[in-house]
Amino acid sequence: MEAKGNRASEKAGRVMDGPTNPMVTPLLTDLYQFTMAYAYWKAGKHNERAVFDLYFRKNPFGGEFTVFAGLEECIKLIANFKLTEEEISFICQSLPGSCEEGFFNYLREIDCSDVEVYAISEGTVVFPKVPLLRVEGPVAVVQLLETPVLNLVNFASLVATNAARHRLVAGKSKMLLEFGLRRAQGPDGAIGASKYCYIGGFDATSNVAAGRLFGIPLRGTHSHAFVSSFTSPDEILEKSLCSSDRSSTCEDFVSLVNSWLNKIKWSKSLSGIFGETNQSELAAFMSYALAFPSNFLALVDTYDVMRSGVPNFCAVALALRDLGYKAVGIRLDSGDLAYLSGEARKIFHTIEKEFGVPGFGKTSITASNDLNEETLDALNKQGHEVDCFGIGTYLVTCYAQAALGCVFKLVEINNQPRIKLSEDVSKVSIPCKKRCYRLYGKEGYSLVDIMTGENEPCPKVGERILCRHPFSESKRAYVVPKRVEELLKCYWPGKSDKVREELPALDDIRDHCIKQLEQMRPDHIRRLNPTPYKVSVSAKLYDFIHFLWLNEAPVGELQ
Repeated sequence: MEAKGNRASEKAGRVMDGPTNPMVTPLLTDLYQFTMAYAYWKAGKHNERAVFDLYFRKNPFGGEFTVFAGLEECIKLIANFKLTEEEISFICQSLPGSCEEGFFNYLREIDCSDVEVYAISEGTVVFPKVPLLRVEGPVAVVQLLETPVLNLVNFASLVATNAARHRLVAGKSKMLLEFGLRRAQGPDGAIGASKYCYIGGFDATSNVAAGRLFGIPLRGTHSHAFVSSFTSPDEILEKSLCSSDRSSTCEDFVSLVNSWLNKIKWSKSLSGIFGETNQSELAAFMSYALAFPSNFLALVDTYDVMRSGVPNFCAVALALRDLGYKAVGIRLDSGDLAYLSGEARKIFHTIEKEFGVPGFGKTSITASNDLNEETLDALNKQGHEVDCFGIGTYLVTCYAQAALGCVFKLVEINNQPRIKLSEDVSKVSIPCKKRCYRLYGKEGYSLVDIMTGENEPCPKVGERILCRHPFSESKRAYVVPKRVEELLKCYWPGKSDKVREELPALDDIRDHCIKQLEQMRPDHIRRLNPTPYKVSVSAKLYDFIHFLWLNEAPVGELQ
């Protein structure tokens, strides 16, 4: 994709593509960002150096962790942030007529060449109050970034977290497929969901556009419509199929399948399980196998799973095996998934034993049908034989929670720390430019995140550190870390001489996310009654927060 106006990246010698969605422009913002920008400019404050933190206040889905995502798209926006003449003309029409022309000349000049962005690595497990991004720069410019950056991070982190939660419930051994395209909130919701579900631990997607854009593996076979579109095996005109090694040709694949169907029907172990199977379904399976002999996976619940779908699949799979092919498996899209998968597995094992077909008992079983965390958990408790889950609606729409609730708060301007107060203590911001660290214990798990003032010394391995709750005086603990990790890294240095972190490949972000979850203590990420993870501040920052709080809060007067 051609970048639109990547002036800031050109100045810094770093040309970068624009955001994936071309609608992500400087106009993807709230009107009040431009009214504030004008007011800053009118007051002569527009170039004052400001620091904003982007963070969230509460973990989603009733859990105690979140997966940070969306950073790459934020950096692409910042690298290409430049208003066009057409956009400036629209802003001019949208603002009151009293706005001076000089402001629009100012808009023509701005970009993000003087903006610095420090962020936690994408795919990292994160927690409330800790800044995911710290954005520094001229206050008017950074203010214009607030809404689009929040938009790019909120949904991305929410859906990546949802995917990670599904992965934790399903377990490492199961394959997870994202099937949400048709139910997602519009094209952008679908594309974003495919990308961020992959980061969160899903293995593949059905979304072809996402596969092209991001290199995500694609998976998909056929629907009930394909099965029900056939009425008889007589519709199959081309019946020949070459063997997998091309050494021979079966001239009548249909007859080969029917011979196997009769063998299964009259076998000692399977006698009486089924009678006549649905012949139109068998025709659909044979037709699909002739089209994709190396990738044959059948949807077996169009008519009757056990009396028709599974035996028809087995007959086609065994015929394919005679020609050197290995069928992929079956998909269940309705019914009692625990029971049906178990019964299908029994038949596969029986065929392996009775007909001497090594590995047939391990034929893959995929399940779909409006799955979510709860149904996966229920299947685990019931016992099932599903190898692969296709999950759509509840995953990509984040049905269990509508939004993450990230905020973007001013914490410093002109080197002066600022604080936002509230009667709700959870909404009180943590002032000043901060550094953030993750402290690890002797077992390798992370123990606590700690925020310090920018100029405080870095926590050291083996050194006793007092970690304090930002707002509760009695909550405090000493920690002696075995490993210390600084969380915020420079992803856009602006005019500073700091080294810029390279944006990693999508597969690397996914691997990082999986590794992060492995480094979390199990009770922090369990589904039911998880233990809250500790987020703290240094003793010095704690004292400063409360000094500033008292200094800024008005003193009441009793009469």
